[in-house]
Amino acid sequence: MAMSKKDPYEVLGVGRNASADEIKKAYRKLAIKYHPDKNPGDKAAEEKFKEAASAYEILSDPEKKANYDRFGHAGPQMGGGFQGGGMNMEDIFSQFGDIFGDAFGGGAFGGFGGGRRGGRVVKGSNLRVRLKLSLEEIALGTERKIKVTKLVRGKGSEYGTCTTCGGTGQVRRVQSTFIGQMQTVSTCPHCGGIGQTVSKRAPGSDEHGLVREETVVPIRIPAGVEEGMQLNISGMGNEAPAGGIPGDLLVVIEEEQHPELKRDGRNLHYEAFISMVEAALGTSIEVPLVQGKAKVKVEPGTQSNHTLRLRGKGLPSVNAHGHGDLFVHVAVWTPTDLSKEERAALEKLRSSPGFQPKPTAKDKNFFERVKEMFGN
Repeated sequence: MAMSKKDPYEVLGVGRNASADEIKKAYRKLAIKYHPDKNPGDKAAEEKFKEAASAYEILSDPEKKANYDRFGHAGPQMGGGFQGGGMNMEDIFSQFGDIFGDAFGGGAFGGFGGGRRGGRVVKGSNLRVRLKLSLEEIALGTERKIKVTKLVRGKGSEYGTCTTCGGTGQVRRVQSTFIGQMQTVSTCPHCGGIGQTVSKRAPGSDEHGLVREETVVPIRIPAGVEEGMQLNISGMGNEAPAGGIPGDLLVVIEEEQHPELKRDGRNLHYEAFISMVEAALGTSIEVPLVQGKAKVKVEPGTQSNHTLRLRGKGLPSVNAHGHGDLFVHVAVWTPTDLSKEERAALEKLRSSPGFQPKPTAKDKNFFERVKEMFGN
């Protein structure tokens, strides 16, 4: 399924403060309306059905919902699931089949196309890895190949119909009570509701017929990611037994500290030290960028704590166009180890009119800067 850029809240017709129950009800209403069994051969209805499932896949997952609320479709985890995982109709029914209840004859999958009504399709567990990125990789985006060890179906593992439930994934029990016989249905304890069990295990495999295998996964990191963001690579996690859906690979971003630049969202900060003479007479300084360097002019009479702004020299946003800025904070270095000659020269200038402090209205004092720093 191609990535949908539609707002999932608009697709389901709910507000951003909708509860989990309201989101589920809204999805069920649309899913029943556009269900393939009610709209045979209607491609438009099928797309609406997939669109609703895509929206529900985001909003029903608290972590993905939080990421979408903050970053939109370009954010972390938005590349997995229905948007980028190529999931088909069977995938939708396997994950959200319980939404339909008895609307289409019950069963685990809602009866899509006369499809499977036996045991449930299970999903493999997710894998989580951490990936360190340099500031340059974050600024430009990058492609990486990472090694992961995951569970896969062992060569030689075979599965057969569960003899306890006959492949239905459920067991029925009839009990006699004072009001008559009552029938209860529960998940099969032997196969866990899958409907299949391991009939032959591959050498070295576990009780589910799975073995650990190292594989290389190529991933694309979008520009502008931040520390702690999580990218969801759909279907690259642990495999599930009996032909279930593989789990996802969750890639957690870590930032390598730059030796000179400090990050603040999209903006970068650099502290430049200049001498008293350079501050008085003016100078040019070399400022490091994410890539390369830039020459910046410091005007004569520049005060300590003065900030220069280089527009567009910051980082891109993962969810918007344009770049942040680079702020150069000028600090005037006061010498601490003077020679006799240097001290004598400065003593001659101590009482000079040009060396007397003459702050103007635009020069903020210490308390004003503190108030600005804390937003008061």
